[in-house]
Amino acid sequence: MFGVKQARNIREQDGLPGRNMPGVQAIFIFIKGKPEDVKTSVPEGDYPAQRQKKKNGQTFRQIAMNWHADHRRWSEHYATNIRRRLEMYVFPDIGDKYIDQIVTEDLLFTLRKVENKGFLEITARLKNYVTGIMRYAVKKQLIKSNPALDLDGEFTPPETQHYPALPLEKLPELLSRTDNYSGRLLTRYALKLSLLFFVRSSELRFARWSEIDWQQKLWIIPVEREQIENVRFSHRGTKMKTQHIVPLSEQAMAILKQTEALSGHLAFIFPGEYDQDKCMSDNTINKALRVMGYDTRKEICGHGFRAMACSALSESGRWSKEAIEKQMSHQERNSVRAAYIHKAKYLEERIAMMQWWADYLDASMDLYVSPYQYAGNLKEAS
Repeated sequence: MFGVKQARNIREQDGLPGRNMPGVQAIFIFIKGKPEDVKTSVPEGDYPAQRQKKKNGQTFRQIAMNWHADHRRWSEHYATNIRRRLEMYVFPDIGDKYIDQIVTEDLLFTLRKVENKGFLEITARLKNYVTGIMRYAVKKQLIKSNPALDLDGEFTPPETQHYPALPLEKLPELLSRTDNYSGRLLTRYALKLSLLFFVRSSELRFARWSEIDWQQKLWIIPVEREQIENVRFSHRGTKMKTQHIVPLSEQAMAILKQTEALSGHLAFIFPGEYDQDKCMSDNTINKALRVMGYDTRKEICGHGFRAMACSALSESGRWSKEAIEKQMSHQERNSVRAAYIHKAKYLEERIAMMQWWADYLDASMDLYVSPYQYAGNLKEAS
């Protein structure tokens, strides 16, 4: 008959040796009438409770992929980018760590390596990702607190890109130089529409004729566009991941008609100069501005048209902040306010506002007039 006598100093709750025991649990087996000092050793770190924890535990990689799968509203391209960054920069260090064993120092070490390579923008994005993943783990009751919250202020923020813009007083000069631009005709039209629409460069570059609603006089920019083979980023739609509507003024309609005569048989409104199956280069607008005599680093760049339009619309005192922000396609952080801004009456106001902006540009062809003065003159005339 066999009996088993175990060392008493064992912590029964976790199956680990007591404080005074060595790293090996000794089990003494007694055979009736003949006690033998037979020892069965269990290697340190391989106790039953620990094996069960490994069996039930979930790694950072598993939780990250569950978090990723939960965001069904992400576009395929956006979701792919996030997964690729996690696989490149995060998973090699902590992907196989159990989620409840990860501490702030682990995250700091991982992201600091990315920061030290000079990838400040990627570091900021990764910090947001791991914060979201750990928050997800808290909600799933896998961990009690979020160790990523203590990363705030630890990394060098990416430099804010400065987009130079001309003061409105120089509008007559800009409009004159645009009219006299001697380069490609489609580029001149792109310059004019870029100023009239004040959209982001990728939204204009990748614009398709199929997005123009001639009857309603609207340009409807989708969240995502059909990918054109061998055209990098051609899937890009709106930056804010919501459909953006650009009302077409009479002046914009006229320029689009002129443009249609040149490229209406193609997919892109502004096809490439040497390959019509591709769109114009991302440097086309800025290159044209340099040809026109502007320093695109200090004076004006294509993106600067947005700042000029925003300034004029605000200074006029004629348009609501909500209508301006919506037309600028700025992200509204307050969800209740965002829903309010989406109301149809703002589209009506934006239609009038875009026509006013086009008329203001016409009025500024020969002589500068302030937006406020121009708005006042119209009010008196009416």
